[in-house]
Amino acid sequence: MVRIYGHPFSSFTWKALIALYERGVPFEFMMIENAAFVARAAPTGQFPVLVDGDRAVIESAAIIEYLDLHHGSAPPLVPADPRAAVEARQMDGVFDDYLMLTLQRMVSNALRPEDKRDPHVEAEVQAALDKSYAWLDRWMTGRTWAANETFGLADCAAAPALFYAHWAFPIPASHAALNAYRARLLARPSIARVVDEARPWREYFPLKGRGGSPD
Repeated sequence: MVRIYGHPFSSFTWKALIALYERGVPFEFMMIENAAFVARAAPTGQFPVLVDGDRAVIESAAIIEYLDLHHGSAPPLVPADPRAAVEARQMDGVFDDYLMLTLQRMVSNALRPEDKRDPHVEAEVQAALDKSYAWLDRWMTGRTWAANETFGLADCAAAPALFYAHWAFPIPASHAALNAYRARLLARPSIARVVDEARPWREYFPLKGRGGSPD
C-alpha cells in the first residue's frame, strides 16, 4: 500500500492528500514531525514524501503526476495532452510560488524570536499577495477551475495556498471571482476532508489571529 509521510496541517501535504482522495487511492498516512526517513528522502527534509514499494517520490506536484500514472482510476489531474498540461503546471506554480511560498516568509518570520524578526517582511508579503490576488481575480473571472476548466493539479495547489493566505491576509471582497473560486474549493469533498482533518492543529498557526476567516 502507498504510504504518505507528512503532517495534516502542512499545506504541501494537503496538496498530495487532495489528489489521493480525488483518485480514490488507498494509502497509509505516516504522521511525522522530523522523521529520519524524510530527512534522508528530501534535500532539506521537506514533506510530503510518497513511498510506493521501493520507490520514494518527493515534491507534491511530482507525487500527483506519479499517482496519475500508477494509482487510481479517476481522470488524470495533469492533462495527458501536453498543450493542456502547460496551463495546469503554470497555475500549479503560481499558487505554490506566488502565494504559498510568499506566505511562508511571514510564517518563518513569526516563528523567530521577537528580537530576530525582520520588520520589513510583513509589508513585503502583503504587497506581493495583493498583486497575486489581483492577478488571480482576473484569471478566475469566467472560469470554474484554475486550468483547462477541469479540476486538477492547479486546484490541488490552490486549495491550501488560498486557505492559508486568506487566513493571514484576507482576500479583498472586491475580488469576487477569486473569492467565489475559493468557496468552490472549500465545498469540494476532497478539500473539505483535508480541512477537517487539520482542525486539531489550528492553534499552532502563527498567523491565526490576524483577522481572516479560515473557512
